Amino acid sequence: MNMEDDQTPEAVHEADNAYDALRTVAHLTRATHPAPEVYRILGNLKNLGSFLPQISTQLAQGLTRSLQEYDVTEYEGKDPAASVALANEHLARAAKLAAQMGEELAQAQNAINGQGYRTAAERLREEELQDENHGA
Repeated sequence: MNMEDDQTPEAVHEADNAYDALRTVAHLTRATHPAPEVYRILGNLKNLGSFLPQISTQLAQGLTRSLQEYDVTEYEGKDPAASVALANEHLARAAKLAAQMGEELAQAQNAINGQGYRTAAERLREEELQDENHGA
């Protein structure tokens, strides 16, 4: 695809959507959430540890192939192959870190696995019922 096309590649569009979703989650997690809700959030976020390494690896492979499939140019006479090699090194490190992040999120999820909760109103009502039963 050349730069004059108006169409955004689907992978770019979906990456934009993922960014928007994560930005929204970042905003929404400012609030207090009990463990069962956090457990569900972590259940989805830990999957980033699976997908981001795969995506990073595939992007690195695609960048490498692009050097053969396209007439790749770079500003100021730099070598596109050197830039791709450097990008691939960073993508490999990012893949490892993302896998580690996924493992840590899974451990955080496991740590709160047994928690439940009740609202303050539910707790107050339960206490009132107990007082009524003891006072009767």
